[in-house]
Amino acid sequence: MSLLTGQLHEKIVDFFFPRRCVGCGRAGDFLCLGCRQKLPRILKPICKKCGKPEPSGNLCSACWGSKAEIDGIRSVFRFEGVVRQAIHDLKYRNLKSISGCLAMLMADYLQENPMHGGALVPVPLHYRRLRERGYNQSNLLAQELGKLIVLPVIDDSLRRLRDSLPQARTTTISERRKNVEEAFSCQGEELKAKNVILIDDVCTSGATLEACAVALKAGGAISVWGLTLAREI
Repeated sequence: MSLLTGQLHEKIVDFFFPRRCVGCGRAGDFLCLGCRQKLPRILKPICKKCGKPEPSGNLCSACWGSKAEIDGIRSVFRFEGVVRQAIHDLKYRNLKSISGCLAMLMADYLQENPMHGGALVPVPLHYRRLRERGYNQSNLLAQELGKLIVLPVIDDSLRRLRDSLPQARTTTISERRKNVEEAFSCQGEELKAKNVILIDDVCTSGATLEACAVALKAGGAISVWGLTLAREI
């Protein structure tokens, strides 16, 4: 689909199905200005590694002494309220068109908090889950974000080998790590010698991003940072 055709399709859809704010229901956009200003942003000071709020501005207790392949994780919002609803609508209610609005919020974050990266890589879904849902919400976010910050999106190198449980269904960090252990593989050489920014919708414990980073660095990536729209605190 060409850019012009895509824009025309978007206008037709908006005409018959006007956009409404997922927070207050106001017509106009998926997130009105008032609701955007109230979104639960994660503000500094944060842990230098995992990005969770940390009064010292250094490493949190969970990151002290721990070894991780991922160079760092950053998230824009807390996973609550309107942000939770927006992500839920994107993932489970087929509201794919909200991805552009959400990616813009991620782009705004990167403008204020630059990350070192030469390519965006979405966290992949297993093919069975992709077939059920019909799309990968992380890939939608990455594609929209790539247009805004002018970075290539490489979505065919990192593969999910196992259809593990959703991380939200696990209860402890050790369970989450085991759930995604060796669940990913980096194929080909497209990411070799690249500085990668991993894109996902929600960070629960960081275990999924870490497992992806292990695979990416085994495939030759120089650095791997994770960027998610939201995270559980």
